Amino acid sequence: MLVSPSFLSSPGGEAVAEKLDMGPRLRAIASLVPAGCRCLADIGTDHGYIPVSLLLEGRIEQAVAADIGALPLDHARRTAGSRGVAEHVDFRLGDGLSVLAPGEADAIVIAGMGGDAITSILAAAPWSRAGPLLLLQPMSKAEVLRAWLPDNGYAVLAERLVQDKGVLYPILTVRGGEMPPAAQAQCWGGFLLGEDPLYGLYIADRLLRLRRASAGLARARDPAAAEKRRALLEVIARLEEEKGEWEHADAARD
Repeated sequence: MLVSPSFLSSPGGEAVAEKLDMGPRLRAIASLVPAGCRCLADIGTDHGYIPVSLLLEGRIEQAVAADIGALPLDHARRTAGSRGVAEHVDFRLGDGLSVLAPGEADAIVIAGMGGDAITSILAAAPWSRAGPLLLLQPMSKAEVLRAWLPDNGYAVLAERLVQDKGVLYPILTVRGGEMPPAAQAQCWGGFLLGEDPLYGLYIADRLLRLRRASAGLARARDPAAAEKRRALLEVIARLEEEKGEWEHADAARD
């Protein structure tokens, strides 16, 4: 069933659909939702841009827009109402995946929060390993999320990067399944980003953060800090190798 969105009249009198002012990050997430999705759940929906845009495009049949805050959910209601798709969206106030029943959504977006928060949401809903496509977009601590997923019954199927307002964000496509434990370099640099055109910039950013952390630990005196710094230096060395390999391959492609 395709959604029939509301239309606005242009100055010339023709019908045009009102467009959403979505930034690159949200557009990239929305692009990964499979066409023909029966029900999309957007956890932490904020203004509801992702489900509303996909309904307007006819790519999903219905949506659950959920948020832990009443005010963001009101914003989502206004977004959907102003575009004529509110009847296709179920707005739910609640924490994480507690708003969903197992099997209710065949695709779930969890975006706009830290990687540690995403792991907590998934840990509280082990049924999320059984079927739904998960699109996970951590705003920070992506390394925490990458380390957690393989150890808890999730497989990363794809990764991509998007740049928005000068910041690079990873988006992970995940389902329940098995994959090898993540090495520390993978936690920081990603599992499947080697072909991404933004990978060189992403690795450079990760290296900068790791070097800063290492410099801070170098000033500490206790043995635990020294051991942690040693582990960071190993990750830095591996990521430097990967960055060099990527730059060589990128130059060959040019």
